[in-house]
Amino acid sequence: MVIKNVSLETVCGITSKLPQTIYPQVAFAGRSNVGKSSLINALMNRKALARTSSQPGKTQTINYYNINDALYFVDLPGYGYARANERVKAQWGKMIENYLYKSGQLRLVFLLVDIRHVPSENDRIMYDWICSKGYEPVIIATKLDKINRSQIQKQVKLIRTTLNVHRNTVVIPFSSITKQGREEIYELLDGLLEEKTGSESDRQDAGE
Repeated sequence: MVIKNVSLETVCGITSKLPQTIYPQVAFAGRSNVGKSSLINALMNRKALARTSSQPGKTQTINYYNINDALYFVDLPGYGYARANERVKAQWGKMIENYLYKSGQLRLVFLLVDIRHVPSENDRIMYDWICSKGYEPVIIATKLDKINRSQIQKQVKLIRTTLNVHRNTVVIPFSSITKQGREEIYELLDGLLEEKTGSESDRQDAGE
């Protein structure tokens, strides 16, 4: 996948109406400070379009990034920030649930977890929640550069076991520093776009 044009097109707050896009959407979910913005920037080949912060819990909106006028990256609010009050946590949860339930163009969900640690209870809840909405999330194990190569398979197995993922669930170790794992993610995105093109061709052949 070659990303040529990107733009932050829409920002939705808690009371905003979700946009009805004509392009498929790929959502990014994960706890605060898991490296979500760094992953999105790495995929877009931009240093700071997706805003990163040293303060966890900073992202309190749903951000839509237009990619090549072909699809959207949708950055969901980070969850699980311990210092956020219960009202704010409830709002984040409501925003994420509303998006998963109402977004008609959502085709793929990336769930980010930190490869260095055992997935949290919030991670387990989010995985089950995404699955309950009918999606099969792809797990992105971030911060790969923070562990030794010899630890990778052990940590991936720990993630699979703790989240109790489905047998065919894809887990991709990723580093925003070295960009390891980016090509595997691009392949998934290319497959998504090929499916869209194939579906459009089928409709045209059927005379729609």
